[in-house]
Amino acid sequence: MTLDRHNPEAAIAEAAKAFSNWERWGEDDVLGTLNFLDEAKRREGAALIRRGVSFSLAQSFDMNGPQKGWRRRTNPVHTMLDTGTDAALGNQGFPHGIGGADDVIAMPLQCSTQWDGLGHIFDHGKAWNGRAAEKVVTSDGDLVTGIEHMAPHVAGRGVLLDVGRVIGDGGELPDGFAITEEHLTATAEAHGVAVGRGDLVLVRTGRLTRARRDGWGDYAGGDSPGLSFTTAGWLHGTEIAALATDTWGFEVRPNEFEPAFQPLHQVAIPHIGLLIGEMWDLDALAQDCAADGVHDFWLTAAPLPITGAVGSPVNPIAVK
Repeated sequence: MTLDRHNPEAAIAEAAKAFSNWERWGEDDVLGTLNFLDEAKRREGAALIRRGVSFSLAQSFDMNGPQKGWRRRTNPVHTMLDTGTDAALGNQGFPHGIGGADDVIAMPLQCSTQWDGLGHIFDHGKAWNGRAAEKVVTSDGDLVTGIEHMAPHVAGRGVLLDVGRVIGDGGELPDGFAITEEHLTATAEAHGVAVGRGDLVLVRTGRLTRARRDGWGDYAGGDSPGLSFTTAGWLHGTEIAALATDTWGFEVRPNEFEPAFQPLHQVAIPHIGLLIGEMWDLDALAQDCAADGVHDFWLTAAPLPITGAVGSPVNPIAVK
């Protein structure tokens, strides 16, 4: 795919038409590319557990997170409802000396490690599978493709493509670096791993590594390495079930058009039906994969079954 960087409308329309999965799984579909992740693929993924070592791929959910308030996205606020002090003072009213602690958290569903659901992005008023956006997501939430439908399905063969390590300098890609299909293919070949139907693909850029070293800065919403718009064909043709990155926005920022805002999202979610993960912590897993040379593993990453949500926090677990 060649890009006319001054005509995002035409490029998005062309990609949407060429890579659409509308009605591929019927007019009532609510899973999109997760349909590629079937029982056989889960058995394949489970068979990859050899050592039993596990990795959480989630960032911390706390006030020290990356959010700066854009579109009212804030970091999680954790509040205690009952504490050990309450118990020690006998303020809880329980018998025979028992005490306890309870807490509550308030946060946007996409403020840290998360999935973008199928109701998250629209293209010219159309949601996934060609539905009218205003009939899918209302003030009551996503009435059709709420993230709860995906909760049982996101478990299978995970594949790490550590593009930062293979292509980058010192394990990191610079901000504004557009990862192309050629970069993804070269990384897979360097790792000796194949990517295909039903895989849960993780792309490490090193952007989170840099944020941890230098401070959050504009990690949330600022310049970043990420997938090129030209990878839309690869995302469609490989028939992967999902793709997650260690970046805020999945695709390269600044975007590759003038002007534009997240054009690859506009194709990948409402047209391809792709489940997209962002702000995943892939560093420890990447170090282990580099050490043992094995870049595929069992991955479970179920969203919280929040009825009608268009995204969800997640604590992905990779097991090798």
